[in-house]
Amino acid sequence: MRVLLDTNVLVSAILFGGVPRSLLEHGIRGELDLVTSPALMDELEELLHRKFGFPAEAARQVRAELELLADVVRPKVVPRVLRDRDDDEALAAALTGDAEVIVTGDNDLLEVGSHRGVQILPPRDFLNLADPHENQE
Repeated sequence: MRVLLDTNVLVSAILFGGVPRSLLEHGIRGELDLVTSPALMDELEELLHRKFGFPAEAARQVRAELELLADVVRPKVVPRVLRDRDDDEALAAALTGDAEVIVTGDNDLLEVGSHRGVQILPPRDFLNLADPHENQE
């Protein structure tokens, strides 16, 4: 299954573990085909460095590792759909990369529910869909 893990999910996976880390591990093991874009990787690198205090080189290394793991797509057009441009970047990357699902904790995206055939789900709901036996707490 092709999946876009939104920036907030990747940050949670890297810093806090839990369900987001489990989803990233599914991607690392090749059980999910991850999709991202340069704009989303820019956002991740910036957040890790500026907001969470990662040294610039460490933030770049995280980005580089994720870019090796994921299919990095370059949307030609990023239409205005939502109020936050970063959310539009996620939608555009998912569509360009033929992702079936965007996994996010972003309420604005979650309220949309789906966009042009791409489901938008929170991490726990997606994990239950992708692997119903994992994390049944």
